[in-house]
Amino acid sequence: MHTPSPIILKHPSPQLDSIAFEDAVLADKNDYLKKLKKWQKRILEVQQAYYHQNRRAIIVFEGWDASGKGGAIRRITEKLDPRGFTVHPISAPTSIEQSKHYLQRFQEKLPPAGSIAIFDRSWYGRVLVERVEEFASPQQWQRAYQEINEFERSLIDDGARIIKIFMHITPDEQLRRFTERLNNPVKRWKLTTEDIRNRERWEDYTHAINDMLHYTHTETAAWNVIAANHKWYTRIEALKSVVKQLASEVDITPPPLDPEVTAAAYSSLGIKAKD
Repeated sequence: MHTPSPIILKHPSPQLDSIAFEDAVLADKNDYLKKLKKWQKRILEVQQAYYHQNRRAIIVFEGWDASGKGGAIRRITEKLDPRGFTVHPISAPTSIEQSKHYLQRFQEKLPPAGSIAIFDRSWYGRVLVERVEEFASPQQWQRAYQEINEFERSLIDDGARIIKIFMHITPDEQLRRFTERLNNPVKRWKLTTEDIRNRERWEDYTHAINDMLHYTHTETAAWNVIAANHKWYTRIEALKSVVKQLASEVDITPPPLDPEVTAAAYSSLGIKAKD
């Protein structure tokens, strides 16, 4: 197997067997709602700062089937200005997309200045499902680690901020959620034969995920692996991770009032801004 050497970090890449689930619990609903309100307010402030400063953000969500990616994304975007973000649910490439380089369809979805793009699954499919299901040859997925690192580095060098989150659940919790989906008419559509087939190859996916974390956990685009057995805990941790990384070394103070707007408001409307 030909793979690039991993980029050495002060903190080594996370691996799935190092994730502890015992303390990854948020049991009190009032505590959950309080924290949710706090971090949703913070992420709105961050979004406004990115808009005013023409910054771009890319948030990548990967994880096991039924790990709660959609629920976490909904809580992240719930209070945001809808004009400033786009969620891209990624499915299998079309026949036309398959005839092009696998990264091209993602390049077309990158955010413009002042906005945020959220990917519900991403270009990491090349080293996950395409690897495990043999949709990509060994040569294709082995070289993809370096291609992805270079792709992300080029975006970062161009001023984008990249946040990568992997949501990890146990096989028992996944089975419980599959059972719930099968017996809930509102959620039944979420369970597919593909989900069931993927579960049968849990060990193969575990190996592929650990390789992905090992080879693409870089200084500028590190992986955040979140224990996702308990949904309230997971949603808060995802929000916190996104807010803290997007706000790092960014001034999120609201911009001052435009003096012309202040003067026009006073002369035409008779109102003055508060000091």
